[in-house]
Amino acid sequence: MSNATLSTLRDPVRVGSLSELQQEGTIVVGGKDGPIVVFYHDDGQLHAVDNRCPHMGFPLHRGTVKDGVLTCHWHNANFDLKSGCTFDLFADDIPTYAVEVRDGAVWVSGSRGRSGETAYWKKRLQEGLEQSISLVIAKAVIALLKTGVPYREIVEIGTQHGVRYRGNGWGSGLTILTAMTNLLNRLPEDERLLPLYQGLGRVAQDTSGQSPRFDLQPLHPGDHSADTLKRWFRRFVEVRDQEGATRCLLTAVEQQRTPAVLVDMMMTAATDHVYLDGGHVVDFINKASEMLDHIGWDHASVVLPSLIRQLCNARRSEEQNAWRHPVDLKAILESALAELPALLATPSDGHVWHGPAELSAALSSDDPQAIINAMKDHLRRGLGLVTLSQTVTYTAALRIARFHTQNEFGDWIAVLHTFTYCNALHQAIKRTGSPDLARGVFHGAMAVYLDRFLNIPPARLPGERGPVDGPEDAQTLLDTYLETLNTQQQVEPAARLVYRYLALGHPVNGLYRTLTQSLLREDAEFHSFQMLEAGIRQYEELGDTEEGRRVLVAVARYLAAHAPTQRSQNQTAQIALRLSRGEALYEEG
Repeated sequence: MSNATLSTLRDPVRVGSLSELQQEGTIVVGGKDGPIVVFYHDDGQLHAVDNRCPHMGFPLHRGTVKDGVLTCHWHNANFDLKSGCTFDLFADDIPTYAVEVRDGAVWVSGSRGRSGETAYWKKRLQEGLEQSISLVIAKAVIALLKTGVPYREIVEIGTQHGVRYRGNGWGSGLTILTAMTNLLNRLPEDERLLPLYQGLGRVAQDTSGQSPRFDLQPLHPGDHSADTLKRWFRRFVEVRDQEGATRCLLTAVEQQRTPAVLVDMMMTAATDHVYLDGGHVVDFINKASEMLDHIGWDHASVVLPSLIRQLCNARRSEEQNAWRHPVDLKAILESALAELPALLATPSDGHVWHGPAELSAALSSDDPQAIINAMKDHLRRGLGLVTLSQTVTYTAALRIARFHTQNEFGDWIAVLHTFTYCNALHQAIKRTGSPDLARGVFHGAMAVYLDRFLNIPPARLPGERGPVDGPEDAQTLLDTYLETLNTQQQVEPAARLVYRYLALGHPVNGLYRTLTQSLLREDAEFHSFQMLEAGIRQYEELGDTEEGRRVLVAVARYLAAHAPTQRSQNQTAQIALRLSRGEALYEEG
């Protein structure tokens, strides 16, 4: 029995007489935080806990107490009644309340203190990641956001877990988490749960059953120049020596080299060969650097080495038949790349840039040499590398916008890979300004060329056959888009709705929110997350131009092609939300 005095109870609530509690065994009373159940044991012990099972809210007064262990009969979760701690990690600990007997009456605290909750829920998030328990992850994210924890602290926990506990290194889960984190500031604060939950859940899936990754040490003394470390790093990547490459990278990190220097070091090695691993390596390097922008570059020594394994082991596209036969693209590239230093140094001839349309049309040619010549010609006239890379990225997006649905469904991913590769390289060029990365732009252009048959015949873009009809009201257009994606094979209707929304000049943030909603309600595959984030990024760079609208049309077409799904992931998050509101899931709605 508690030794507390009534004055120490927080918001005391009278339970009843001691004799009543002895007779009933349990009594439920209302507290400020929800219902409280008080238990009486034959040995005279009294304990009080929240009456809602922390797993899914079942009333615990209907459970069983035996030998001090409370069992909830809905999912057989077991709890230490004295401390409230769970024996089963799929459930959470039960909040406990101080209870006392005074003058024959039983009293209980009607509320509990909140100190320590942030630390508790951070720990629960870590346990949810370790055990890959989606409901625990969702509940932890809800609780942390509710207590005002910045989203950067939440994604830092997920990132640290993802890079530490996946021996294969950076993977799709961390890429999804980064893509969703990049979109958070474009969404209302009360809609940040699903992006974080989906990203963290994918990190947990990626690490489940994986061996941990062990740290190496930098070179000591590490007083080598940045150029030397970059040269050595590229050499070790070339011969697939992960340990040598890692130690060079860690030495550069320990020297506190700038993010631009570190990204250039890795991206240059990634572009020493053509289109590594279907574009994933470049995209992963870019996403890791973007995540470090969120959580701080003081984590670089932990995050960046997670990229080395894939960088060293990646499939090199010049080893593939498609890049060497019937046209030897590697030979065409080698000839062009030898001219790059001189081309990049050419001053502008005063040519006025009117947007990407003209060059993009040349990049869509069926002749790879003509594509290369057009790129060289624009560089020769002083076109900047950033503008060139943006135009190649836009042309890659057009492959998706014009992807005909008579193609095999799996080919959506082929055009997606090219677009996300080009976007990632473009972001790295903006970050570093490195001329070494110009090679990657030419590689991307050849990947666009190889995708040409997926635009035969080319799908018509909205507006090419005349005005796009439909609702005029912004919310009606957005609601119709979401309703349209409840049915399969709605690629073209979805594209027309998005195009009409933009053409009418409605606020783009509303469209961002709706596109994100349409993705996050699905059990989306990895590439859909890439598509949404890269598409929004490119639209913002191109602005509300015809080219910008076509990029978001590409996003809409890709998302519509991959919807609807079973939507089970979202169901788990909705359960967590209802529990946080105190709803009784076991009662009929």
